[in-house]
Amino acid sequence: MKMALSLEQFTSSLDSKTLPRIIQIQSGIYFQGSIYEMFGNECCLPTGEVIKIISIKISKVSAEIHNEDEDKTCFDLPLDFPGLFRIVADRKPYITLGEIAMTFEICPSRVNQIKITSANVIQVNDEVIQRDESIILSSLAEEGSEQLVNCEVIRKDKKLAFTLPLSFKGEFYECEDDQFYTLAEIIEWKMPKGRKRTVNMAKTTAVQEYFFNYLPENFKGELDLAPVYELQAVMKFRKDIVHIPSTLDVEVIDVTDKYDMNSFVQPLSLHDIFSRHHEDFPIVAEIIEGPEQTQESFKFLKSCKEIIIYKAFEAKRILASEIRSDSQKYFLIPTSYNGKFKRRPREFPTAYDLEIAKSNKEQLHVVATKEFGSHYEGLQTVSIGDQFLVQHRETSEIIYGGTRKMVEALACEKIKKDGYESVLIPMCMEGGFVEVIHDKKQYQISEISQKFQLPFNVKVSVRDLSIETDVLAAMPGLHLEEEITGSYLLVAPLHSQAESYEIPVNRIKVSLQLLFRPDKENEIPPVKTIVEQISEDCYYTLRRYVNATLIPPPRPPKKPLEQSTSSLQPGQPNKPETSSTPKSPQLNVPKMKHAQSASPDLKNFLPEKEIKRNLLVESAKSVEKAANSMNETKDEHDYEYIDQEEVEGIRKKMQGIIGEAKPKYITNEGNQYE
Repeated sequence: MKMALSLEQFTSSLDSKTLPRIIQIQSGIYFQGSIYEMFGNECCLPTGEVIKIISIKISKVSAEIHNEDEDKTCFDLPLDFPGLFRIVADRKPYITLGEIAMTFEICPSRVNQIKITSANVIQVNDEVIQRDESIILSSLAEEGSEQLVNCEVIRKDKKLAFTLPLSFKGEFYECEDDQFYTLAEIIEWKMPKGRKRTVNMAKTTAVQEYFFNYLPENFKGELDLAPVYELQAVMKFRKDIVHIPSTLDVEVIDVTDKYDMNSFVQPLSLHDIFSRHHEDFPIVAEIIEGPEQTQESFKFLKSCKEIIIYKAFEAKRILASEIRSDSQKYFLIPTSYNGKFKRRPREFPTAYDLEIAKSNKEQLHVVATKEFGSHYEGLQTVSIGDQFLVQHRETSEIIYGGTRKMVEALACEKIKKDGYESVLIPMCMEGGFVEVIHDKKQYQISEISQKFQLPFNVKVSVRDLSIETDVLAAMPGLHLEEEITGSYLLVAPLHSQAESYEIPVNRIKVSLQLLFRPDKENEIPPVKTIVEQISEDCYYTLRRYVNATLIPPPRPPKKPLEQSTSSLQPGQPNKPETSSTPKSPQLNVPKMKHAQSASPDLKNFLPEKEIKRNLLVESAKSVEKAANSMNETKDEHDYEYIDQEEVEGIRKKMQGIIGEAKPKYITNEGNQYE
């Protein structure tokens, strides 16, 4: 007969892969008056109660200051804590690879791969794995009755792949991790089972405000994190899901083998529904537990009891962010959005970004907003107000310090008052450019993704009238970043099928019980267009992991590597080096190739009217004065575009020549005109 365990002991030994499990309360707690629930958690469980555990999750994290003193300071952290942490490698060794596999979930996903080192030399066939050499545990495998782990060792000349049995003994240590993680990411991927996780806290304002009652000022020590679990379960005579804290003072025994699983309610998540075969749809389901928080458009999931699910499908969304330097909002825009957009000028911090953003469909025309002095003889020095038509990237021979070198440069045509001058701009220049827009057209969201390369700057010129409150129309500008493909269910309330809704599977948590399939095929009602506003955490999750396989080309240094005092000619004064700032702790968000053509920090974003003024600038002071004047008076809902004729007239005044040497442009249709 199995031994009774405390609920906390049972939870710590529970493997989520073996769920669902059925437990029976052996020694319970019960308050007179049947007070079963308190603060949303099941707090009273009578002796003999049978419960089906369907899920286990971490409800919060207990943090403790890591020190050797007897007096310890402990406090709880919520899962959405805003700080960043760096993981301290576990100093306690693992004796077998099987122990590591029980502690961490090993799978091929990049973020779930575990890196370890061995204190002993390992002989694998003809190869020798040296001490302290990093070993990547990439996935688990089976060969006959033996369980194995697939391993990799990355070396300069090659990648060595091999397998080791989980029973393989040794002395293994976790490798150091130089990345920064949010608390939610640590919980999902980096929290060892049965061990505490030691972390260093990154110093941010939000962290200081949260911790000022717990930690000494300028605390730079280590914290020990331990998860606090919550069990989600169903009971025989209750339809709703109950939440049981693992710290509840009861004893339980596992009776899974003695009870029929089907005698309990079968709650399913949206993921479970999505994974069903397409022939199972449409299907009617009852909402057992609605979402805790959701936007207004999905409120029916909290008030409605029965819904009809028409189909499961993959759909595309455009990930967009509000153009502003603080308190940005983030959106997922469906391709069914019927509003219209006008283009807004993009900002390019380097010539490298210009090279990425250039297109064969139209000529990229930019105006410089910062000065840059070229370090090379033969490459162009840029002044504020200079205008360029971007051509292509090329390798050029230059002279620097009396030595001929080959460098990467961007070929452009500089617009002058008497025509054009072919110039080469250094790829690594620390400059700044703003796009000049010649396009007066209005576009729908589907046209933009087809005709232009993202990222792209737009603003709403015609709102979507089918949406009661079009949040995009209130934005001064939108930065369309990339196309995201996600999983959705097409759903409608069963007794009010006037409209259907595309429910995101990965961003809404709902528990359902399947009821029946409709006797007849229901006609799918019109789909309601919903612009989904997402949180900052969700935004970074999408940017970081959905397209993590995209590897951008290396970004060039901001300063030529060849510049050094040793290469200067005799008597030539040393050039002052730019001061370097230490790396600030931040999320390690991979930079996609197409995401580099626009700066995420748009503090110096110039409105379109100001671009006209830049064409008349003769000095840096006049540009700054004009910029300050416009920034103080501009209307964030101004939907004007750059008028080509007005720009042309200004250019004529600059050149002092009427009707001569007009710049050439290429329209979206590919027609060239003067």
